[in-house]
Amino acid sequence: MQLDKLVTFYKALGDPTRVRILAMLANGPLHGQALAGKLGVTPPTITHHMAKLRDAGIVYERRDKNTIYFYLHEANMKRQTQAILNVLERAKGTMEEDLFADEETKTIQEQRRSQMAADQMHVIKSFLTPDGKLKQIPAQRKKKLIVFEYMVRGLEFGRKYKEQEINDYIRQFHDDYATIRREFVMNHYMYREEGIYELNPEEMWAKAEELR
Repeated sequence: MQLDKLVTFYKALGDPTRVRILAMLANGPLHGQALAGKLGVTPPTITHHMAKLRDAGIVYERRDKNTIYFYLHEANMKRQTQAILNVLERAKGTMEEDLFADEETKTIQEQRRSQMAADQMHVIKSFLTPDGKLKQIPAQRKKKLIVFEYMVRGLEFGRKYKEQEINDYIRQFHDDYATIRREFVMNHYMYREEGIYELNPEEMWAKAEELR
């Protein structure tokens, strides 16, 4: 998973000696004995630190006869640094489980979303006529939320509606505008203040998929 790789990368950098090693390698490759001498540590200590940096893809090795030289893997460091920025950018408005999911998990999640969308469309087709009229208000709460969310998506975010405008909008679907208008507020699709209605952010809406 990308999260595991990022954690390994930044853990490897979380040591002052390793950061000093990288600063030295930035000027060119060095072998372990040279690094040990410059840092004033033992060769086994260098071996330990280089293993961590190598596992994280921060350095790589090349052998010249009997001597192993360590190189700074600049391209990979740039990729990993950019990766964390990409994660933060994608994180905006994204669920954590989606953000760090592996491909198999993403496939399963996508299948579930597709099934959920199909189930919701089935409910909508069951309760609405081909011309968009609501046959009846569903008794089951889950189905009721599916239908109401479908209805409120026809309203505009950021627009302030007078009560009469909401009544007229609901009448396009069903004559019982008073009940449905109250449901819009009770389920946090909209808020009302002094007779003016406005859509809440979607994060506040009651969600059918959250019901057991």
